Amino acid sequence: MRLTRLTLLIIALIIGSGFYLLVRRQLDEVEPQTFQATEETLVDTAHLLASFVEADLESEGFDPDRFDAAFQGAKSRVFKARIYRHLKQNVGLGAYITDSKGIVIFDSNNGSLVGTDMSKARDVHLCLQGKYGARSSRDDENNPSSSVLYVAAPIGDPSSPWGVLSVSKPQSDVLPIVRKRRSEIWWGTGLIGGGILFLVAAVFVWQYRPIGLLTEYARAIEQGARPDMPKLGAGREVNTLAHALQSMRESLEGRRYAERYVQTLTHEMKSPLAAIRGAAELLHEDMPTEDRHRFMANIRAESSRAERLLNRLLELSALEGRSQLDNPEDVDFLEITKRALAQAQPMAELASVEIITKLPASVEPVRGDAFILRAAVTNLLENAIDFSPAGDSILVELRTEVDDLILTIEDRGPGVPDYAKSRIFERFFSLRHLEAGRKGTGLGLTLVKEAVDLHHGSITLDAAEPSGTVATLTLPV
Repeated sequence: MRLTRLTLLIIALIIGSGFYLLVRRQLDEVEPQTFQATEETLVDTAHLLASFVEADLESEGFDPDRFDAAFQGAKSRVFKARIYRHLKQNVGLGAYITDSKGIVIFDSNNGSLVGTDMSKARDVHLCLQGKYGARSSRDDENNPSSSVLYVAAPIGDPSSPWGVLSVSKPQSDVLPIVRKRRSEIWWGTGLIGGGILFLVAAVFVWQYRPIGLLTEYARAIEQGARPDMPKLGAGREVNTLAHALQSMRESLEGRRYAERYVQTLTHEMKSPLAAIRGAAELLHEDMPTEDRHRFMANIRAESSRAERLLNRLLELSALEGRSQLDNPEDVDFLEITKRALAQAQPMAELASVEIITKLPASVEPVRGDAFILRAAVTNLLENAIDFSPAGDSILVELRTEVDDLILTIEDRGPGVPDYAKSRIFERFFSLRHLEAGRKGTGLGLTLVKEAVDLHHGSITLDAAEPSGTVATLTLPV
């Protein structure tokens, strides 16, 4: 795993763990705090109702029917109370009253508890002893949501009460508030935590993505490609690094380029120079006229070979010294092909090779350098002519497929041997031409490859049917 991803994962785990602990603490406190507020209100209500009962006892005695009518009237009321985001539509408060022995003498729930001994219930038991009494009991032991909260208040003297009034409140009345609050905590904390993680990730991507692009750029250069400088966006530091890397690349490429060409030129020029010198030394001696003509022909051939080698090296050096096109423009590749064909026609006639063309009326323009593209097409045509048998033909076809312009040049020569397929575009690697077994410079196809790469295209050499080679040059329109 990359260090960037590992660091981001650790930060995400730390932030996630911290927010999870914070959420758990808040959630654990929501229900107790809500029930605490509810119990506090029930304490006030219990003492208030106990005072009403005391007032009845002092005047005309306690009347359960009048008390029951008040509760039933309250429960039958229809209302809509919007308490923040909670809607309350009914009275959930209940009550029961016991005498000094804990026997129920009034129950707001249709009198279902009247006559029941509640002296053992925690709320009644503690209140009769002059203490604060409260309890929470389930109506259904298997249903946690059926819990009811009871709070008791003494009727009369707290040290020796006449009885106990206990008010009740179902916890199901306040559970919607608890659930709503928990949902808000989850959503709020989740959004904050997610926002922080997104911000951290964005900062990491903003900082490290350019470094990743520069790494890929450097690896592509190492593999011999010519990638364009990646677009890194804003950021002074990373762009300064990119420009320094580009300058270092140009400096190193220029140095290696000069060293490589001095070595290769020295090596490749040895053979023609040695042949010329040997032939020139022999010409000083007496020899038959036929031999003298043969040695002079060798001198001319080797001189021509050295000249072709120097010319191709100059053309190739102009391409290999570039990482991209200087001033690309829209060019007509059809016109370029026609001019290259016109230039190659005399060479084809001397070799007794016919050129057959299949060209469209017009094509979409390509973005690039007309001179470089013409040199590439010319080299492909000359290569096909050199390897074509006398009296045979070459097929040149230009067509458009989707967003690509495709030029194919097919000959009927011996084809590319299997051992040479992986090296055919290498510098100074060449096969013997059909013409007197002469070898080429080994730079023509290398020049084509460099030109195509500068134009973000491709070049392939494949076997043709029934024999020969088909060169396919592809350029984006």
